[in-house]
Amino acid sequence: MTHYPADTVLALLARGAEAAPAIGAPGRPWLTHGGLRALASRTIADLNRFGIGRNDRVAMVLPNGPEMAAGFIAIAAGATTAPLNPAYKSEEFDFYLSDLNAKALVIQQGMESPARAVAAARAIPVIELVVDAAGPAGGFTLAPASPLSGAAAHPGPAAAEDVALVLHTSGTTSRPKIVPLRQINITASAYNVAESLALTPDDVCLNIMPLFHIHGLIAATLSSIAAGAAVSCTPGFNAFRFFAWFDEVKPTWYTAVPTMHQAIHGLAARNKEIIARGRLRFIRSSSASLPPQVMQAVEQAFGVPLIEAYGMTEAAHQMASNPLPPRPHFPGAVGLAAGPEIAIMDEAGNIQPAGDLGEVVIRGRNVTAGYENNPSANATAFSNGWFRTGDQGYLDPDGYLRLTGRLKELINRGGEKVSPIEVDTVLLDHPAVEQALTFALPHDKLGEEVAAAIVLREGQSVTDHELRDFAGKRLAAFKVPRKIVFLKEIPKGATGKAMRIGLAEKLGLTA
Repeated sequence: MTHYPADTVLALLARGAEAAPAIGAPGRPWLTHGGLRALASRTIADLNRFGIGRNDRVAMVLPNGPEMAAGFIAIAAGATTAPLNPAYKSEEFDFYLSDLNAKALVIQQGMESPARAVAAARAIPVIELVVDAAGPAGGFTLAPASPLSGAAAHPGPAAAEDVALVLHTSGTTSRPKIVPLRQINITASAYNVAESLALTPDDVCLNIMPLFHIHGLIAATLSSIAAGAAVSCTPGFNAFRFFAWFDEVKPTWYTAVPTMHQAIHGLAARNKEIIARGRLRFIRSSSASLPPQVMQAVEQAFGVPLIEAYGMTEAAHQMASNPLPPRPHFPGAVGLAAGPEIAIMDEAGNIQPAGDLGEVVIRGRNVTAGYENNPSANATAFSNGWFRTGDQGYLDPDGYLRLTGRLKELINRGGEKVSPIEVDTVLLDHPAVEQALTFALPHDKLGEEVAAAIVLREGQSVTDHELRDFAGKRLAAFKVPRKIVFLKEIPKGATGKAMRIGLAEKLGLTA
């Protein structure tokens, strides 16, 4: 049973030893846990002085790195953080700043961004985050672009039920929904991750995930701080710089999405010496389905287990995780419940026995209380106290959760349901295939047809006819892709996840 020593971000910071490293970056000195606690207290006081307090929303537009990590923690300790992708265009910033009802925008001093003009047009105060260039990584001060004053309506450190973080869902098929996550949600998830990975103060995470996304914020950053451990924050994922960072930081673990693991593995053979002199304990994967072939290849290259976990924004990230050795972890399984309760539900709301296929549902301390201002979405998402994840899967006899795909990603070919993950796994077994992404192709008679995007291994070749023959030996005929497209790169979203939904439209394909 996970122990939850704290239910607010400020209280969570108490674990780390005063002089122990907390937040760092390649090439820069560490911010200690004592320094992080002092920074959080000072930030709360500064925000209160600017008229910002508990549950006031602070949009954050900062480059990936230690100041974003420290800024998230320090601001979340006394207000509501709303991290935004710095790559957004003006129209996107306008939507998000308006939808969030932001009380202020925190942006790095000297950073050019259309967010500044949008904030000015909407009369949202801008607060500059001034990096402490002479000090440790993550150190900063806040300076309003124009004078700000006025008493905060709710000053002081945030309480357990206050909202710590608001994020939007990806909005692939509909308007993005606002997910408010309370202090108790994100601290619970941080402890859940730390517990599943047996993190100790000796651990160091190398963060390559974007820090405007739940995976990097909670799994890499907050879980490390909760354990009294350290996180070194890179400027973002770059496969060609990864091994230099790895060699300098000497992490005990890192977490990434499958496409990142594939890119890193592609460069592992020429970096064997760096891997050999490292101190890696394990590698973690989450946010998208990990192909078994990738798990096996990465484990062989690094000589440590690759632990797949299952998370989503509405659960403040982690829901399930494979255990560390000596307990088994299986390719194709996202592990055991690791925080919330997990069950399988049918369409009528009945909990299903082990082995039965249905929708994955969760409930627990880390789960959002509901979408903001969206009663229709909440009516659909919650059933008898359980949150419906939108994922299809089943629990095996040992309690391991096995996913068959997002319900909205399942391909409905004339009434026959096809799991894209199943088809991906078969295609990836072909020796010429580096990456495979199966997706729905609109069809005038069947509704949807099965299609696949393929990236070939360097120097390899295969025809679409040969690939279909290969798949046909291992899949029922209706699951074999009727259309195969060869790409140099599979389109990915802002977090590095391959984009399955809407791919046919993006590629201009018709059946």
